[in-house]
Amino acid sequence: MSVKKRRAAQKAVEFVEDGMTLGLGTGSTTKYAVEEIGKLVQKGYHLVGVPTSLETERQARSLGIPLATLDEVKELDLTIDGADEVDPQFRLIKGLGGALLREKIVAYHSRQEIIIVDESKIVEQLGTRVPLPVEVATFSHGRTKDAIEELGCTATLRGGATPFVTDNSNYIYDCKFGGIEDPKRLEGELDAIPGVVESGLFLDLASLVVIGTDKGIEVKRRAQDC
Repeated sequence: MSVKKRRAAQKAVEFVEDGMTLGLGTGSTTKYAVEEIGKLVQKGYHLVGVPTSLETERQARSLGIPLATLDEVKELDLTIDGADEVDPQFRLIKGLGGALLREKIVAYHSRQEIIIVDESKIVEQLGTRVPLPVEVATFSHGRTKDAIEELGCTATLRGGATPFVTDNSNYIYDCKFGGIEDPKRLEGELDAIPGVVESGLFLDLASLVVIGTDKGIEVKRRAQDC
């Protein structure tokens, strides 16, 4: 599996051009892409990275990649990130790595986002293989959980008795829906709940998906971007 991830990451980095400002995603697959971007910097490419997590920031610094915050750059030319599920409409579930809020902010402000995955992440319907992560404020998070579950899921606090804390000092509930029929509607319903900071539904953000398969690399481009 790691071979597929690495090959997908290498293919995605082929889209990086000298002088770009890049969003650097978070996760096991994206680590390979950050490694490849570090190699480009060593070759003399003038690149600036905006990391989506403290973990990615540490990795990028160790590779000598110049970094900036989103507030310090005019725009992001390209973001490379992973996903936990990808459906045929290029809609994503992200957040099992715990960085969904920063990842979505960076994706929103990017001219183009490339998603790198192995073939196991491709699904016909979101929410069928993995739960939907939802980042919530710690204040009265149990009541927020109750409101989330009224939407038809089972929500489990990540970390349980020792809750996982995001880089933004929030909690995450992993929400099992058993399939999400209308991701856009669900996104709106979650956003309307006080206490919900952000959901792991990434809609209309991915431009390309690079898939590592047993037969090689497959690159899919969203129709409207052709």
